[in-house]
Amino acid sequence: MSEEQITPNNGAYSADSIQVLEGLEAVRKRPAMYIGDISVKGLHHLVYEIVDNSIDEALAGYCDHIEVTINEDNSITVQDNGRGIPVDYHEKEKKSALEVAMTVLHAGGKFDKGSYKVSGGLHGVGMSCVNALSTHMITQVFRDGKIYQQEYEIGKPLYAVKEVGTTTETGTRQQFWPDTTIFTETVYDYKILASRLRELAYLNAGIRISLTDRRVVNEDGSFKSENFYSEEGLREFVRFIESSREHLINDVIYLNTEKQGVPIEIAIMYNTGFSENVHSYVNNINTIEGGTHLSGFRRALTRTLKKYAEDSKMLEKVKVEIAGDDFREGLTAVISVKVAEPQFEGQTKTKLGNSEVMGAVDQAVGEVLSYYLEEHPKEAKTIVDKVILAATARHAHVRHVKWYSANRRCREADSPVSSPTVRTKIRKNVSCSSLRETPPEVLPNKGATECFKPSFRCAVRF
Repeated sequence: MSEEQITPNNGAYSADSIQVLEGLEAVRKRPAMYIGDISVKGLHHLVYEIVDNSIDEALAGYCDHIEVTINEDNSITVQDNGRGIPVDYHEKEKKSALEVAMTVLHAGGKFDKGSYKVSGGLHGVGMSCVNALSTHMITQVFRDGKIYQQEYEIGKPLYAVKEVGTTTETGTRQQFWPDTTIFTETVYDYKILASRLRELAYLNAGIRISLTDRRVVNEDGSFKSENFYSEEGLREFVRFIESSREHLINDVIYLNTEKQGVPIEIAIMYNTGFSENVHSYVNNINTIEGGTHLSGFRRALTRTLKKYAEDSKMLEKVKVEIAGDDFREGLTAVISVKVAEPQFEGQTKTKLGNSEVMGAVDQAVGEVLSYYLEEHPKEAKTIVDKVILAATARHAHVRHVKWYSANRRCREADSPVSSPTVRTKIRKNVSCSSLRETPPEVLPNKGATECFKPSFRCAVRF
C-alpha cells in the first residue's frame, strides 16, 4: 500500500510535488491516523493492538492464555497459546505469510470470515503499525512443532523468516521497542495496562490474562504481576463496577443470546445513586460514544419498564410525567455485542453505526427484562419506585428553577437601575404578590426532593 502526499516545491506545483509513501512509511509519517495520538494513549495502544490479535484467536476458540510483560528496558512482550501466525509461503506477495502480516498494511486473517467471524482488528493494520512505530521488533511463532522467527527494524525485516528451534507448544510471541523519536511519552503505565487487560478478561470469560512488570521487584524477589480471569464474564464485570455503591437490588439482570445473527451479552444492576453508568463494547472495542447498540438498549429499557409499571397500575397516582432519563437513574450496565462487519464512525472506533444492531439489542433486552420483571415482582416494584422518585425529584427541581427565575425577575423589577418600561412589562407577567407558600400536599415527598430542596417553600403562578 502507498500513500500520496502533496508537498510544496519552491512555490511550484508539479509532478515533483507528489510524494509516494511506500509500505509502512505512511504510518511513520502520520502515526496519529492509525493509533490515535503519539502520547500516552497511542503508546499503550501499541500493546492493545498486539493483545487484540491474541483475543481474536480466543474468540475463534484457539487461545485461552495471554501473557503481557513490561520488560526492564521498557519494551513489551506479548505471548499467547493460539495457533501461531501462519509462516507458509504467500503466493501473491511472494514471501512468508508472517512477513506479510508484519509488514503490509491491511493484511491479516480479519478479512477472511473462515479465519475469524469477528475481530477487534477490523482494519488489519495492528501488527504492521506496531512494527512500523518500533525501532526493533522480534516475532516468534510456535507452530507445527517448530519455532520460527523474524526480526525487524523500523518495520523492515532484517532477514527472511527462519526456523530457530523445536517446541511442543503453539502460539505467537511478540516483543517490540517503541520508537522514542516518534512518541512523546515512552514509559508504560502499569495501571493503564492493567485496567484494559482486566476489562478484556471480563469481556471474554474463561480467558486468563497475566501482566508482569519486570521493572518492579517485590520484597520476596518476584516481579510485580497480576492475573485476570473471569468465569462469569459480564456478571462479574458489572459487580466490579458496582462494588463501591449501595445496591438497590442485589440481582444482576443478565442476558446472553443471539438475535438477527448478532451475539448479545448484557448485565444490568441498579444502585441507590442518581447517575447512569453504561459501558458499551463491540468486538471488545470500547465504544465510548455509544452507537446503535446503546440506543437499542435504552429504547427497550424505557419501553419495557414503562409497560410493566402501567400494567401493574403503579403509575395511577403519579402526577408527573416520567421521562426516559428517569428509568436510567442509578442504572449500571455493560453491553457487549459481536458484529461480523462493524461500521464505526472514524478510525478510532468509538461509535457503532450498524442499524441492524439496534433492533437486535432492542428485541433481546425487551424479552429478557420483561421476563425478569414478571418473575421478580418485589425487585420490579423497587425499580419502578425509584423511577417514580427520580421523576418526582426532577419535576421538583424544575419548579424550584422556575420559582428562582420568577423571584429574580421580581427583584430586578424593583431595582432602581431597571427602566420603568422593563419594570412595567415584568409586573404585567409576574408580580411578587403571586408568590405564596406552597401547601404541603402539593410538595413531592421528602426523599424525592432531598437533592433539590430549596431553603424556602414557594410556588409561582404563571
